[in-house]
Amino acid sequence: MNKVKDMITLTLPNDNQKSYAKGVTFEDVVRDHKKNRKNIVAVLQDNTLKELTELVEKDASISFIDLTDPIGNRIYQRSIAFVFIRGAMELFSGCEVSVEHSISKGLYCEIRYKRRLLKEDIQRIENRMREIIEENVPFEKEKVPVEEAMNNFDEYNQSGKVNLLKYREKPYINLYKCGWLKNYFYGYMVPSTGYLKDFKLQYYSPGVVLQFPTISNQGKIPEFVEQPKLFKIFRESEKWGEILGVDYVASLNDLVVSNSDGKFIRIAEALHEKKIANIADDITKDLTQRKVILIAGPSSSGKTTFAQRLAIQLAVNGLKPVSVSLDDYFVNREKTPLDENGAYDFESLHAIDIDLFNQDLKKLLEGEKISLPTFNFHNGKREYNGKNIQIDKDQPIILEGIHCLNDELTKEIDPESKYKIYVSALTQLNIDEHNRIPTTDLRLIRRIVRDHKFRSNDVETSLELWKSVRRGEEKNIFPFQEQADVMFNSALFYELAVLKKYIEPLLREVRPTSKYYPEVKRLLKFLSYFVVIQDEENIPKTSILREFIGGSTLR
Repeated sequence: MNKVKDMITLTLPNDNQKSYAKGVTFEDVVRDHKKNRKNIVAVLQDNTLKELTELVEKDASISFIDLTDPIGNRIYQRSIAFVFIRGAMELFSGCEVSVEHSISKGLYCEIRYKRRLLKEDIQRIENRMREIIEENVPFEKEKVPVEEAMNNFDEYNQSGKVNLLKYREKPYINLYKCGWLKNYFYGYMVPSTGYLKDFKLQYYSPGVVLQFPTISNQGKIPEFVEQPKLFKIFRESEKWGEILGVDYVASLNDLVVSNSDGKFIRIAEALHEKKIANIADDITKDLTQRKVILIAGPSSSGKTTFAQRLAIQLAVNGLKPVSVSLDDYFVNREKTPLDENGAYDFESLHAIDIDLFNQDLKKLLEGEKISLPTFNFHNGKREYNGKNIQIDKDQPIILEGIHCLNDELTKEIDPESKYKIYVSALTQLNIDEHNRIPTTDLRLIRRIVRDHKFRSNDVETSLELWKSVRRGEEKNIFPFQEQADVMFNSALFYELAVLKKYIEPLLREVRPTSKYYPEVKRLLKFLSYFVVIQDEENIPKTSILREFIGGSTLR
């Protein structure tokens, strides 16, 4: 036997090279090189994501994926969710577990059982999970026929999974097994439960929040913070899903395939319009007190279209709203704060001339005429070009921007004069009972489509910018969302079936050598579950979706 041929050379981080016997696992490589190896949950082999249990069969360059990487964090989330599902099913036989949505940096889950679970029941589940983790049970992947998988899920009343598999083109599917339980997750797992020692369960009636280490908390479990307003809007979205008869992707696919007249699109859009009209009515009835309408939300939430549609509904109520652009109150370029890399930080609150802005806003509210500035983005200076404004008693002021929920922006304005609105895309649609659709994925897909269509950005540029956008959201938007008077969910349950045909060709242009290729592959896999809506005739020209795909009549 030629022993040289049975050896492979791996190039590790920092260009270190080491030889291994062919057929060694990636877990063995990680164990050889990392003392704190439990934080490493996957590797990239020549830019291709690999599970730690896979065998290394050739020379390659290797990089490690840990919990502070978005890919690694998702692997940890779905793995600990599997253990949670198993623990609940063992203790409460016949229960149905669903992973609903994110809340307070964790996953909100519900357990449907013959009785309502109590706080002590949740503690029992946590204890059982820790026992399973202590046993270090392997996650075993096996390829099974789709029909066998459907029978497996049907046994546990997981209709979302069963119905979704009807749309699967391949005859086989990969299931994971943890002890006695088989399940399906759209993504990789850690090798065994022993990797999952860091988690907490937080009782949150009527369900439970599964907490785990997060990227924003440097790989540690963040403190649990109640978010009652955000939770309420998620619950409202679930009710909308019930009205529309859509809870999982398979339900949407059924509508797309069978409902050619687009009624479900019109109903979804009508729900949006009704919510916006209700907000306009709320503003109108209290206009004498609250005249400053502040709109904020994360990137690609559809804030611009929402603000325009709100203005229309206010006009229907006999009001004449005026909009003031915060961009025109930027400080001159040389006074712009710098970020940690020494670049201009245009998303900083102090990139705005807060004192001047408050001075002008107070004058407007007192009925005075003011001269509005215009920011010249070419020379980086604020200018005055004779644009004057004065408001009457029936004219609320609409302000839209990332800092609008932060009281520091309007520090000199009476809090009773403010009406705060938080806009975000909080999809109630999930892939199935255990695979949710993160709101960040919906917004990212919206942004990629919009930036390509209107800003000539390719996918890689959008993904590069997305990292700084997310950092800005964590700092400037999410800490203030619970201060809103009302929240508006801009997600449309059908939109991913529309966005799919726009984004798939763009994603497929990304080459395997790109550092974003693993993320692109993940998005393509995610989108593969959706049946495309080809006909856009039923999407109104004023729809929030039009802000991203084009064709809007709102300017």
